[in-house]
Amino acid sequence: MILIADSGSTKCDWLLIDKSGENLGEYKTMGLNPYFHSVEVVESTLRGNAELLKLSDKVEHVFFYGAGASTPNLMNIMTSGINAVFTNAQVVVDHDLVGAAYAAYDGEPCIAAILGTGSNSCFFDGNKVREEVPALAYILGDEGSGSWFGKQLLREYFYKQLPQDLRCSFEQEFNVSKDDLVEKVYNNRHANVWLAAFMRFVGKHNDHPHVQNCVIDGIREFVKVHIKCFPEHATVTTHFIGSIGYYFNDVLTRVCKEEGVILGDVIKKPIHRLAQFHVDYLIPQLQGS
Repeated sequence: MILIADSGSTKCDWLLIDKSGENLGEYKTMGLNPYFHSVEVVESTLRGNAELLKLSDKVEHVFFYGAGASTPNLMNIMTSGINAVFTNAQVVVDHDLVGAAYAAYDGEPCIAAILGTGSNSCFFDGNKVREEVPALAYILGDEGSGSWFGKQLLREYFYKQLPQDLRCSFEQEFNVSKDDLVEKVYNNRHANVWLAAFMRFVGKHNDHPHVQNCVIDGIREFVKVHIKCFPEHATVTTHFIGSIGYYFNDVLTRVCKEEGVILGDVIKKPIHRLAQFHVDYLIPQLQGS
């Protein structure tokens, strides 16, 4: 049996398949990010899921793609934590951007873009994943992501730049002081997840002109920085992965058209497309074909 995982900073989807690609089960855990989580946390999270724990001696291969798994040391944290539970499995850990590239790939070179809690992009030709500009995370980057919109909302609230009706709605829904803000953003290892949680307010008020303009600006900034940086952006399809692109598909469609970007698939959850890539391209290699 083969276990495939797609992990962002907020949540992780797990899919169990056989070598033919048959779906044998789907599971969820919190997001596992080696920037924030130790080997022990990874192991305890997996052991805390009774359904996954039942599979611990049956799984032969684990493919884990996750936010933060971008260097050998960080990958080793994930590998060690997973191996402590799935003791009979060969474990492969890679960056969530690689997982996005695999999920987006439809047989032709493409750009894969992540728009979720964070944001990122790459070009994938079927063999090699290429980044053009780095992802600078939630403090300096993550344009168009949930954490980016959370920052925009909070900044406008505290600077008293929100329209009065939005300000009143915000205060009715949240009780956030400046001290809370400083603690949650500057003294919290999971600040990006906390910021992204304000995205539900953005979605709830998406019919408000001020919010609509904010969403357009954020997605346009992402496209300009992370899509148009690729020389191929006007000639290959760009596929988007993550909840932001999915729920704001109308804005994404408009911005891509205006910016000369060829919009392809918009995928809320990539786990099934990711599994299909393994069935089509990677599992045959395991079988020696």
